[in-house]
Formats: sequence, C-alpha cells, structure tokens
Amino acid sequence: MTPFLDGELSAAECDPETAKFRVIPVPLERTVSYGAGTAGGPAALLAASVELERLWRGGEPCEAGIFTEAAVACDGPLPDVMARIAARTQAAVAAGRVPVVLGGEHSLSYGAVRGVAAALAGPVGIVQIDAHADLRVAYQGERYSHASVMQLLVEEENIALAQFGVRALCAQEADYRRKFGVFHVDAEELVTGGLHAVDLPGDFPRQVYVSFDVDGLDPAVMPDTGTPVPGGLGFWQALHLVAHALKGRQLVGCDVVELAPRPGGAVSDFTAAQVAYGVMALA
Repeated sequence: MTPFLDGELSAAECDPETAKFRVIPVPLERTVSYGAGTAGGPAALLAASVELERLWRGGEPCEAGIFTEAAVACDGPLPDVMARIAARTQAAVAAGRVPVVLGGEHSLSYGAVRGVAAALAGPVGIVQIDAHADLRVAYQGERYSHASVMQLLVEEENIALAQFGVRALCAQEADYRRKFGVFHVDAEELVTGGLHAVDLPGDFPRQVYVSFDVDGLDPAVMPDTGTPVPGGLGFWQALHLVAHALKGRQLVGCDVVELAPRPGGAVSDFTAAQVAYGVMALA
C-alpha cells in the first residue's frame, strides 16, 4: 500500500526507528451488515493522503515522523485477526510510538485497544466518534462484530468509554450504556445545539484511545461508508470534540474505520485521510 503522505516525507520523517506515528493498515471486512467495501478502506485512505498538505492548522504533525507498516493479514478466524492487530499496536506503544490504525470495519478496534492497553500502565479510556453505539452483545450471531466492538471492550476489558455523535442504537445498547456508565452526548444534542466542546467526566482516564468511525460524520460530508445515518456531525465539529476531550490527556492510539470507497468517491477518501492526519496532530 502507498505510505501515508508518500512523497511529502523526508527519509528521516519516515524512519521506523524514530517516527512518532506508526500507521497500521487493517483491510478487514468480515461482519459488515449493510454496505460493503471496508476491505478497500486503508488503501483508498493512504492513496488520498498523498494529496494532503503537510501544514495543518499552523503546524506540521508529520515532522514528528510517520512510518507506514505492512497491512495486517485479515484471513483466518476473527480471534486470530484480533491477536495480530493487538500484537502490532502493543509493539508500537511499547516502542514509545502512537499507533494509527486504518480500517477496515470497526471490529478491529477490539484488537487495537487490547494491544495498546497491554503495553501501558494504568487505565485507558476510549473516545468514540460514531453513528452507532456498537454495544450489542452479538450481531447476526457474531461475537466479534463491528456492532459489538465497544461492548466487548467495556464489559470484557473494563475500558472506560465516551461516545459522541450516536444516532442509531437499539434498546439493548441503551441498557448497556446505563449498566456500564458509558458517557455519551448524542448527535441530535450536539448538532442542534452547535456543540463543539464537551467536558469528559473528571475520573475519565488520562490515557485516551480515539476510535473514529467515519459514519459519525454526516453523510453529506462522508457518503462512502457502509452504514450512513442522517443527522451526523460536521467535519470541524467532530475534530473539535476530540480535541477538547484530549485536553489534559494523552493520545495513546487511534483508529479511523468504516471507509467503504467507491469509484469516483475521492471526497470520502480524502476526508478520511484528513481526519487521520488531524487526529495525529492532537498527539
């Protein structure tokens, strides 16, 4: 796959021994339930990243270094795939780097967060941008479904969770939010109120993993995703919410998932690449 910001980085900036960010492509597409195409997400995002400008809001995040790893193999049983993803993110964090995982379907976050948490001392919290709560116990019989990923992390891994932008959830997910104390501000409140900053609870972990499902953005901004839902967040609104959530905290890893590219869909590909670079800047 094309390296992130290929052609823009100096040899020093893409040196795997010193680069702050490790981009990890995960072309996973196993449990999608509506639209398809997430297997092509990482390649499309990386190809679009070539068109990004180095300069972002007055700085150049890439000066810290960005190394793009080989894609994670996504064949075989899903637990094995999750273990491979976890091994990559754990190695990145253990080396003092920030893993930037590119999907692929959202189920990959289970492996990615587990790896990050295993490499760190102290608790990790997830800040999730998403149209969906992803708190089902299972979906269509699959425990490792993209619709169950946050339930796995909250219940089995005891990870704190804050959700922004949700506008599609079932009764079971609403119950799980209450049961596990999931902090959330949903899309209707955020969008109609024009909110760009929401304080996290005071006891939310200082080490934060950002999981950015691109369907958290409104379909007018991000049409090419498998499960688009109207009434979503704006581009700047979503990034401002993440930036505010990270104030006084440390970004220890992130993912950008659920891009489902299609021919002629350059807007979505580029937007996903800009989101990834924008989140890197917050580190």
